[in-house]
Amino acid sequence: MPRLATSSFDKTVRVWDVDNPGYSLRTFTGHSASVMSLDFHPNKEDLICSCDSDGEIRYWSINNGSCSRVSKGGTTKMRFQPRLGRYLAAAAGNIVSILDVETQACRYSLKGHTKTIDSVCWDPSGELLASVSEDSVRVWNLGTGTDGECS
Repeated sequence: MPRLATSSFDKTVRVWDVDNPGYSLRTFTGHSASVMSLDFHPNKEDLICSCDSDGEIRYWSINNGSCSRVSKGGTTKMRFQPRLGRYLAAAAGNIVSILDVETQACRYSLKGHTKTIDSVCWDPSGELLASVSEDSVRVWNLGTGTDGECS
């Protein structure tokens, strides 16, 4: 994908053309607080998602420049599940919520950190999720059989 995205404390998300870095393809506005994290959907080239420090998650259409959905649940980091993009991992405080991208239902609430989560990262299969805070690193199994358990 020849696109790059940036989030900002000015409450915007920008999508850039990699071949022409001085040209912003889109500027998305609508967040009421600083945008802390964003991610492209792994197989829907039109979809990008962002979260702000007030816990608002916004889904944006790159092609038409509009916000397609708003929900709550992420304040620091969020990442789409690789390959399928069925789930969105969103960290807020010391909890990671696993949200169903289509319905916005919270599938799992992963608890175990005592400090604020700084980062989340999926393994390439999309079955394991690592969450990192000042006090610990936790690896969660979201595959079949042991859904939502800390490994």
